[in-house]
Amino acid sequence: MNDFAYATAAVANAEIRKLIRDPTELVSRALQPVLWLAVFGQVFSKVRGIPTGDIGYLDFMAPGILAQSILFSAIFYGIAIIWERDLGIVHKLLVTPASRTALVLGKAIAAGLRGLIQAVFVYLVALALHVGIRWDAPAMIGVALAVFLGSCIFATFSLIIACIVKTRERFMGIGQVLTMPLFFASNAIYPIELMPGWLKALAVANPLTYLVDALRHSMIVGGHSMYTQATSFGVMAAVFLLLLAAATRLYPGLVR
Repeated sequence: MNDFAYATAAVANAEIRKLIRDPTELVSRALQPVLWLAVFGQVFSKVRGIPTGDIGYLDFMAPGILAQSILFSAIFYGIAIIWERDLGIVHKLLVTPASRTALVLGKAIAAGLRGLIQAVFVYLVALALHVGIRWDAPAMIGVALAVFLGSCIFATFSLIIACIVKTRERFMGIGQVLTMPLFFASNAIYPIELMPGWLKALAVANPLTYLVDALRHSMIVGGHSMYTQATSFGVMAAVFLLLLAAATRLYPGLVR
C-alpha cells in the first residue's frame, strides 16, 4: 500500500512540475471563462426567458462556466500522454515497479490539482462581476472536492481516448467533437427542465450535469440543485472509478 501511494504521489508530482515549468496552457485556458461570463453571461442576464429561480442568470451560469473550464482543459489532457509515448516516456514508466493503476491515478490527481488552480481564476472573474458567491468553509470545501473530482473524471476519460486512438490528429478531432455536446447536454447554462425529452435523457447520463449541480449547490448563494450532494458526488465517484478501471486496463496498450 505504501508503495502504491508513493508511486501515485511521484507521478502526480512529476505532472505538477511540468505545469510549474510551463504554465502557458493554464493561463490561456483561464481566458475562456472570462469571455463566457463577461460577454455571454452579461448579455443573457438581460433575457428573462430562462427561469433561474431566485438568483440572477449570471449567478446561475457561474458554476456551469467553472465546470466548462474544467471540462475543456481536462478533455485534452490525453494529448500529453501521446506526446509522452512518442518521446518514449510511457515505455519507461511501464517498466517501473509502479502499478498501472498508480500511473493513471497519479495523472488524474495532477489534473485535479490543476482544476483547483483554474477554479481560482473563475472565482476572481465571478467576484469582479459581483456574482453571489458563498464563502463559508463547508461551501468552499464542497466546491474544491467537486472541482477536483470533476477534473479527475474528464482527465481519465481523455486518457482512455488517447489509448484508443493513439495519434494526436485523431485525438484532437475526437476531443473537439466531444466537448461541446458534453457541455450543451448538461445544466451548465440552462435548466434541464427546458430541454426536450431526448436531451433530458442525455443530460441525466452526462457526468458534467452532476458536477454542475454540486457546484451550483455549494458555490452560489441561493443556488438551486436538482440532486442532493450525496447523489451528485456518488455518481461522480462511481463514474471516476469505472473510468479509472478502464484506463488502467488500456494504458499499456498506448505503447506501439
